Amino acid sequence: MAKDTQNKNYKVISENRRARHDYAIQDDLECGIVLTGSEVKSLRQRSANIAESYASVENGELWLVNSYIAPYEPAMFGHEDRRRRKLLANKKELAKLWNETQRKGMTLVPLVLYFNHRGTAKVKIGIAKGKRAPDKRATEAKRDWQRQKRRLLKQEH
Repeated sequence: MAKDTQNKNYKVISENRRARHDYAIQDDLECGIVLTGSEVKSLRQRSANIAESYASVENGELWLVNSYIAPYEPAMFGHEDRRRRKLLANKKELAKLWNETQRKGMTLVPLVLYFNHRGTAKVKIGIAKGKRAPDKRATEAKRDWQRQKRRLLKQEH
């Protein structure tokens, strides 16, 4: 990941920060996304939101549902801002995702929408299980303890 962030073409467009709070991410997968020209132009301006969106496997295809890409004003042929967008994954990955979502409580959550080092729009999808309130508290307590531990180690040096 550090190699990608040093590349001038790598740009994060939208990040779903709430996903790691609400879900326990067990695995992730990088997918391509089918876009129209005006959507790509709009993404280059970083006007997108994937916070309320989710992914689903339907009829052997992977779809990104309820993601928002702002309309690109100068475009002659615009796009629908909240349309379902097809995600690109190979059959083996698709079968794995479908099997995972059939298990109780598992869902597909988009984590990051970005341009990779080649300038291609990609979506990182997480296979996640929803957290309950006690799980969230435990995660927060663990994070607080790690932060406090770093502070204590820093004071000793």
